[in-house]
Amino acid sequence: MSAAKIKKGDKIVVLAGKDKGRTGAVLQVMPKADKVLVEGINVHAKHRKPDQSNPQGGIERKPAPLHISNVAVADKDGKPTRVRFEDRDGKKVRVAVKSGEVL
Repeated sequence: MSAAKIKKGDKIVVLAGKDKGRTGAVLQVMPKADKVLVEGINVHAKHRKPDQSNPQGGIERKPAPLHISNVAVADKDGKPTRVRFEDRDGKKVRVAVKSGEVL
């Protein structure tokens, strides 16, 4: 399996879908499903009936996964960039293609 180009905590930009152009931080990466969960992006609402554990009930909002191909790492200026791996000082590091900065 190859190394992950997008990791938990990365700032990303959405490239396609209803939230195109928005940015957020990655909450979770699901490599087997090729999906990512992003804070405040692709939020879905689920209507819950009152029950013992939640006597109030109501609308529960939570982010749904996005396909990893629809997001890109945000560069320092907030624009999307690709990621490459380089060997710097004997360590394998992720580098933003546009700016050349280590992520």
